[in-house]
Amino acid sequence: MDGVALCARFSIATNRLEFCGPSGAEAVLYRAITEGTDLALARDRLRRFEALLPYLELIGRKHGRDPFDLDVVRAYWIGNDLLDSFERRDFVELLELLTRRGLPRSLARRLLEHLPEHPIPHHAFHVTFVGVGNVTGHVPTTLANMDACRPGWGDVVRTDRATLTLRCRPLEIVGGRLALGSERTTEVRFDPRVLPGVEKGDTVALHWSTPALALDADGARSLARYTRLSLDAANEALPGLGVL
Repeated sequence: MDGVALCARFSIATNRLEFCGPSGAEAVLYRAITEGTDLALARDRLRRFEALLPYLELIGRKHGRDPFDLDVVRAYWIGNDLLDSFERRDFVELLELLTRRGLPRSLARRLLEHLPEHPIPHHAFHVTFVGVGNVTGHVPTTLANMDACRPGWGDVVRTDRATLTLRCRPLEIVGGRLALGSERTTEVRFDPRVLPGVEKGDTVALHWSTPALALDADGARSLARYTRLSLDAANEALPGLGVL
């Protein structure tokens, strides 16, 4: 899969909801996903997603890769070993870049003061530490929105023409810490052109309740692992920020 198309899979839902990115990018991203066309145009549109590009550029520079290299994109949205070498000093630069894209400088200073020992440039960490909506100002930073915005996953237990019934674990606050709760069943709409051939027993990744990608076993394990690491890092910092 092309890195631009993979990034589009996770980004299209927020553009459709008018939370992130340039107005009207959805059609371009959809063609990149379903047809593999307009990739240069989709890349241009994705570069204008407010919080996305600083993370992709940070991971890319760290490893000498293009921001839309497939492994760089997978690192941010799913997780892989490109994330393992990041240190607190790397995030000093990232927070500065995010302020140029809309993060209030006063909040950036507070985040810098409470950076955890092992920050992770994964979207789950961005959502829980920097805060969903804090760059764009379009979405309130609530637990429900953090759960919707983090890259989640669910096991398919039933399929219909346009819906999937999934078994998944929601984000909760347990004992004063962010954690994944007990499994529950939920129903979400999906696009068969985006997920052709999805069936019972598959695991799918979600962003804003939109199935984005069918995960193989390695991908599912990686997303679970880097979500846990992201929550551990965020939980180290959030009490000092007065969030938990």
